[in-house]
Amino acid sequence: MSASAPPLRLAASLRRIESHFVDLPLMERAGAASARQCMELLAGSKGPVLLLAGPGNNGGDALVAARLLAAEGVETCLVASETSTGRPADAAAAHARFLAAGGRLENAIPERRWALIVDGLLGIGLNRAPEAHLADLIARANRLASALSCPLLALDCPSGLNTDTGATPGIAIRASHTLSFIAGKPGLWTADGPDHCGEIRIADLDLPALATIPADGHLVSRDDFAEYLQPRRANTHKGSFGSVGVLGGGKAMVGAALLTARAALHLGAGRVYAGLLDPEAPTVDPVQPELMLRRPEHLWQADLQALACGPGMGTSADAVRLLEEALKSPLPLVLDADALNLLAANGCLEACLHHRIAPAIITPHPAEAARLLECSIRDIQDDRIAAASELVRRYACTAVLKGCGSVITTVDGRWWINSTGNPGLATAGSGDVLGGLIAALLAQGWRVREAALAGVHLHGAAADLLVAEGHGPIGLTAGELLLAARRSLNSLCIRKSTTPFR
Repeated sequence: MSASAPPLRLAASLRRIESHFVDLPLMERAGAASARQCMELLAGSKGPVLLLAGPGNNGGDALVAARLLAAEGVETCLVASETSTGRPADAAAAHARFLAAGGRLENAIPERRWALIVDGLLGIGLNRAPEAHLADLIARANRLASALSCPLLALDCPSGLNTDTGATPGIAIRASHTLSFIAGKPGLWTADGPDHCGEIRIADLDLPALATIPADGHLVSRDDFAEYLQPRRANTHKGSFGSVGVLGGGKAMVGAALLTARAALHLGAGRVYAGLLDPEAPTVDPVQPELMLRRPEHLWQADLQALACGPGMGTSADAVRLLEEALKSPLPLVLDADALNLLAANGCLEACLHHRIAPAIITPHPAEAARLLECSIRDIQDDRIAAASELVRRYACTAVLKGCGSVITTVDGRWWINSTGNPGLATAGSGDVLGGLIAALLAQGWRVREAALAGVHLHGAAADLLVAEGHGPIGLTAGELLLAARRSLNSLCIRKSTTPFR
């Protein structure tokens, strides 16, 4: 993937694009791109290749690919309906050309040792579970790919996956590779998408002026915050990089606030103050003695440039009072964990958030988002982009909906999906670290959008770096992310913008 991440387009936008280019042979181009990737995956082998073609245009792409592969001498088997009745016009034409070239259709998957399986059953816009014969084909394809350890290539998207939301309402293809046509689809990178897509490539089908058509969303890339990725000047001091305050650490939860504070320090904040609510909290962090620990009321005496609220904060009356003070302050805020739970339960705090002038970023996980929107976790996960957009509408601030493919949405209605990270982030304290990373960037003068995008990106990149070095994902701890995030930021600051961002 290049430093300039591909645009993301929803199904409705893709259909409008296809209708605009209706005079171009889009299915032939998609089928040709599919055949080329098949040849690459075969790595010189001549098959056999199993292709599954559904009744729509996705099946038409598979029919074209099968015809072109056979012309190259690849042994192919195409499983599809014998009739073209009910197929869209282009798919019916592809069906006819396949038969005219000597192709043969099978109704069921033969018992063979396949070198490659190609999924062309269902395309974009699916919003219900695959049924009957198609569901059986999906299940069989998944079992065969697993048993044979052969690649499974999904054309445009894995069948059974909703490309707008990443939801899988029923059974879905588990592809090792996905070739997405025209543009990236958001559902490939969020919710269930990453578990079903494998390696993703995009074939733009050589559409003229495609880049000039506004995208619905984007993947986060270094380009989104490149202006801030500058080496530090020699003539600086700790005051040049801002001071972060952390408000949290109630009884038995001091560790959460310390993780946030340590993360802010490791991502470059000049000073970090932790205001700890637990009256028995330590006065020094033996692991990170550079942190300044104090009673929360004393935070306001420090010259802060950003404040992270919520890690281990609790929901006491003191917590409510302190959060209200924070919301009324002129500081940029990061609100997470118990700050979000208090916000969801207290209309006065919500009003304070609405009326503040300085920016705020909320960073809920799905359960916290469900509380904020008064709905179920399932509602959040069924359409993560819509949920993130509703969070922004209701709370009038930037929202980071955490989870697989975190969604970042800004007050101007724009949204991004983050593609860094792995299951190692599903561990206690991981979100506390993210809050500290974002707060550190805010304190250093980053704009709110860029701080949110970069913080989420670096959080995931740190986990990816650790896994690449053999530290996880199983058993990865939040504390391990700190040094890795620092390495990732420093690496980005010295790279040229033409190199890959991941």
